Amino acid sequence: MPPVRALWFDRKGLELIDQRALPNATRLRTCRTVEEVADSIRTMVVRGAPAIGVAAAYGMVLAERQGGFTPARAARLLASTRPTAHDLFVGIEAVRSAWAEGEDVVAAADRYRRSVVDECHAIGEAGAPLFTRRPRVLTHCNAGALATVEWGTALAPLRVARERGADLFVWVDETRPLLQGARLTAWELSREGIPHAVIADNAAGLFMRAGDVDAVIVGADRIARNGDVANKIGTYEKAVLARENGLPFYVAAPRSTFDPGTRTGAQIPIEERGEEEMRSIGERQLMPTRSRARNPAFDVTPSRLVTGYVTPLGVMKPGGLGPIFRAARRRPAADRA
Repeated sequence: MPPVRALWFDRKGLELIDQRALPNATRLRTCRTVEEVADSIRTMVVRGAPAIGVAAAYGMVLAERQGGFTPARAARLLASTRPTAHDLFVGIEAVRSAWAEGEDVVAAADRYRRSVVDECHAIGEAGAPLFTRRPRVLTHCNAGALATVEWGTALAPLRVARERGADLFVWVDETRPLLQGARLTAWELSREGIPHAVIADNAAGLFMRAGDVDAVIVGADRIARNGDVANKIGTYEKAVLARENGLPFYVAAPRSTFDPGTRTGAQIPIEERGEEEMRSIGERQLMPTRSRARNPAFDVTPSRLVTGYVTPLGVMKPGGLGPIFRAARRRPAADRA
C-alpha cells in the first residue's frame, strides 16, 4: 500500500486529512479561505514541518483568489500560526514572491509541493542503507507521509529499506501530549504492514539498554547553521539516551528545514501550546483542575549528539553541513524564507 497523501489542492480548495481524528476516523477538512488554512495549521488539523509549509503555500493561493489580501498581509496571517517550523516560512515565501511579481500562484505552490515530495523521496533513497544492518529502529513523533505530504522524512528511509528487503522493526514512541507516534506513526506503519510496537515515551531507555534498539531516527522542524535541531518535545532526551547507549542518532530533513539565518539552536523560537492539551486525553481529565501545566511543543538537540543528517543530498556529518546550507541559499527567492 503506498504512503498516504496528507493533503491535495483541487477545485474545491485545499483538502486536508484531519490528523486529530486519526486513527479512529479518516476525516477531511476542505479549506476555501486563507483563514481556514491558518486555523487548520494552528489547531493541528495539518501538522509536520514540511506539510504545514505546503499547506501555507496553498493558503497563499486561496488568499489571492479571495481578494482583499495583499501578499504581505496573507503571509503575516499564515506566519503567525506556528513559530518553530522553518518550512512554514519557506512555503509562504514560495508563493508570496510569485504573487508579488504577478506570476501564477497555483504553479508556484505546485512547484513547492513537488519539491517537498521529491526531496523526501531522495531522503528515503539516501538513508535506506543505514538500516540494512541496523533494522530495529526507534522513532519519535510522526515524521511520515502525514507530516510531509508523501513519503516522510524519518520514515522515508525505513520505507525504502523495507522495499529493498530489510527485516525492519520500528519502536514507536507514543509522543505525549498529543500522541502523534501512537496515533499517526503507528497508523501509517499499520497500513503498510511494517512490524512495530508503540511504547511509552519514558520506556525508550529500557529498550535501548536491553539491546533491542539498533538506531534512532527523527524528523526536524528547524535546523540551525551549527546543526542544532529543533524537533518535537522529547527528542533531546532520545538523543541523550542514544549517546549513553552507543546508538547512532539520525535526523532526516529536506532543504526547507535547514535555516541559514539561524546560527544556533538557542535562537530558534520554541512554541508553547495551551495547557488544555496536557490536561486531558479526549474527554478524560488527567490532572486536578487547580494544577497548572506547561506544554512546550519542541526542544533543541545539540549537534554534538547527532550522528548524521539524512538529506536529499546524502547523509551528512555534524560540521559538514556546508553543502546543504549552500544549496538552501542558492534556491530561488520564491523557495526561501
